[in-house]
Amino acid sequence: MAETSPSSQSRSLTETVNGSHKFVIQGYSLAKGMGVGKHIASDNFTVGGYQWAIYFYPDGKNPEDNSAYVSVFIALASEGTDVRALFELTLVDQSGKGKHKVHSHFDRALESGPYTLKYRGSMWGYKRFFRRNLLESSDYLKDDCLKINCTVGVVVSATDCPRLHSIRVPESDIGAHFGVLLENMEASDITFDVAGQKFHAHKLAMLHFIYRDSLTEEVESVSSSSSCTSPVSDTLTAKLLAAADRYGLERLRMMCESHLCKDISVNSVAEILALADRYHATELKDVCLRFATENLAVTQQFVF
Repeated sequence: MAETSPSSQSRSLTETVNGSHKFVIQGYSLAKGMGVGKHIASDNFTVGGYQWAIYFYPDGKNPEDNSAYVSVFIALASEGTDVRALFELTLVDQSGKGKHKVHSHFDRALESGPYTLKYRGSMWGYKRFFRRNLLESSDYLKDDCLKINCTVGVVVSATDCPRLHSIRVPESDIGAHFGVLLENMEASDITFDVAGQKFHAHKLAMLHFIYRDSLTEEVESVSSSSSCTSPVSDTLTAKLLAAADRYGLERLRMMCESHLCKDISVNSVAEILALADRYHATELKDVCLRFATENLAVTQQFVF
């Protein structure tokens, strides 16, 4: 009979890493007249592992077609090749009416796709961002001040396949024996009174694991939800891993490693690797490093 190979699956995940920057231009009237093609730059800000900057041209970027306009661009300020991103530039209405002027590439993503920046200094923006005479009589200019909000969404892709990585936990029947001991309260030498409900136990016992050699349902439910917004270090699984490391409970450590392994993704691998290193979870650490290597283009943007 021919052998059947085990089935497997993977998922290609493409998403944006978003970040925003607020650029306040104080003293607009003094900047005006600096010359066509001359710009004021914001401080550099980081999104998706790259440096960006906002360039404001008070007299326009090019003389031939926009000297009557102010120009605004977002520039790639660090080294990068074929960086794909979405952008949004918002000129803030300072009257409080909320009538902001928004130029958004995000809204056209389905139509035209992300914009590709080929090298450091590549820019996206508008030569004719706003007609200068209208700007100077508008609610966008107040107390000789302009405010520009910028959002950048850097496109990243990775193969997200936590199911391809697993850590095997050895079989055990100790739970059946100790589970009975917990239920019939034989030889218990301590009682916990919690809100009127009494629990009989034995000293130095981590109740559920030590008696049943398994994880609780609470651990199961937290580990199975990769969409949990709380940090991995705040989960019950991570806390049990810390306890297992502290008290030398090797099988509990392996159980926690196995469950955390299932939650490895491009967004969580850095934090799980840090936990594995801190609590000497060697197999989990190896899986994190393999996953990071397989998805190097994305994970290199995160700090381990």
